Amino acid sequence: MNASQNFDPTDTTLEQVRRRENLARSVLETIRDDNISQPRQGPTFTPAQAADLVHRSTSAIRTAELEGRLPEQKRNAQNRRENYTLEQLDKMREVFGTRPWRHPSDEPLIIPVQNFKGGVGKTTLSVHLAQYFAIHGYRTLLIDVDAQASATMMFGYIPDLDIDIDQTALPSLLKGDEEVYSPLKDSIRKTHYHNLDLVPANLHLYNAEYMLASRMAKLDAEESGKVLTALRDEVNEVAQGYDVVILDPPPALGMLSMSALLAANALLVPMPPNTIDFSSTASFFSMLRQNMEDMESRGVGVDYRFIQIALTRTDENKWAQQQVVDMARELFGGVVMPTEIKTSAEFDNSSSSHQSVYDLTRPTTNHQVRKRCLKQLNDLGAEVEALVRSVWPNTPAID
Repeated sequence: MNASQNFDPTDTTLEQVRRRENLARSVLETIRDDNISQPRQGPTFTPAQAADLVHRSTSAIRTAELEGRLPEQKRNAQNRRENYTLEQLDKMREVFGTRPWRHPSDEPLIIPVQNFKGGVGKTTLSVHLAQYFAIHGYRTLLIDVDAQASATMMFGYIPDLDIDIDQTALPSLLKGDEEVYSPLKDSIRKTHYHNLDLVPANLHLYNAEYMLASRMAKLDAEESGKVLTALRDEVNEVAQGYDVVILDPPPALGMLSMSALLAANALLVPMPPNTIDFSSTASFFSMLRQNMEDMESRGVGVDYRFIQIALTRTDENKWAQQQVVDMARELFGGVVMPTEIKTSAEFDNSSSSHQSVYDLTRPTTNHQVRKRCLKQLNDLGAEVEALVRSVWPNTPAID
């Protein structure tokens, strides 16, 4: 079908929009059918990778299998051990006593990946960070509160076809309206990653901006603050069953963004190293300060365990970018994470199929490019993990 078949000059603007909506929906339905016919599978790991992830040697794993403490691993046609699943790794950690879970007296970390500008790698970082924590054995929840629902799509859903509005975070924000309210726990669903749950999003989350603003307009200062802390109350309740909660908020200053920032006890700010994004990030911190002062006047305080900047979409071959990197590190010091997430075709190619780099079973470019990309993700994940564990005084180190 060519473009001329889809265009009628006598159509009104509304008719043209409807026509294009129907065409786009038919494409989405095709994508959904492909997803259904090829169910998502979680990542698997070689014996050496498994040993590294559970902090034991391959010989210790084999001994545990021989002693019956672990089930013997199946072998393939070449008589080699099959790869291990995340469920099997979790069982190993239980047997070896190397689960990284927080002590019940330590608080779960609730971390939005947030900036008020699009195109900074926010969702890419949110999803990969959540998957990193799940792969490393942490009980993890990813909450998508961005109406664009890109994070939701990366778990195999077509948001506006597969997700109803009452399956998102929106109903949990409307406490007091019993006709529409439901707790956040009702919207949590499993993903193809063991230890990683998801609260999905869809386009109707845009409605929250107007609904919450309307509610606040009818209340005095103190009561209006409770509207923006509704998400915090809900997240705090479900977070007790997790070690880490990652939020993917909208890339704009609005009710949902502020709700996510108020729900947090830590913050990760993605920033590509160019002057526009640097300026936008400076504005983000300025607006964050202003809004925190405003919320304090409404009786709502915020206490972050850490605030870090993650450099994303960097290209070391671009001199102008390196200038911004150097300036950011000089100005912000240790607030800037050591590891940079560089531009890579692996990210572009994986996202084109609504997958993460961790999802891919083979390189979309070449082995070295994929290896370099995974190393950056794992290094940044390890840096955030170290920050998380640093605020858990009662959680023992992993032996």
